[in-house]
Amino acid sequence: MDSLQLIKGKIDKFASERDWSQFHTPANLAKSIAIEASELLECFQWDESNYSIDAVKEELADVLNYCVCMASVLRVDIQEIMLDKLKKNEEKYPVEKARGNAIKYDKL
Repeated sequence: MDSLQLIKGKIDKFASERDWSQFHTPANLAKSIAIEASELLECFQWDESNYSIDAVKEELADVLNYCVCMASVLRVDIQEIMLDKLKKNEEKYPVEKARGNAIKYDKL
């Protein structure tokens, strides 16, 4: 079993033991991801270079946990969707045009 499957199993078990799966609709999970992402951003609110790495790790873990939970609920393969998206991004942002800049793909 790879580490991603192990994590997914632990997250699924955690929710199941608490009977929280009933609340894990795609809409609720999307809201939770956005809320936790906002809390992650809050770590950098007033000072981008002076932040608590422990706080960042906590909030990043919350975002990732909800993302894994959503993938589980939707029955999508995390590795597959991430690799598919990376391939699309490689096509939208070819190295020879995108290297070293932050210009959106439609402006390259």
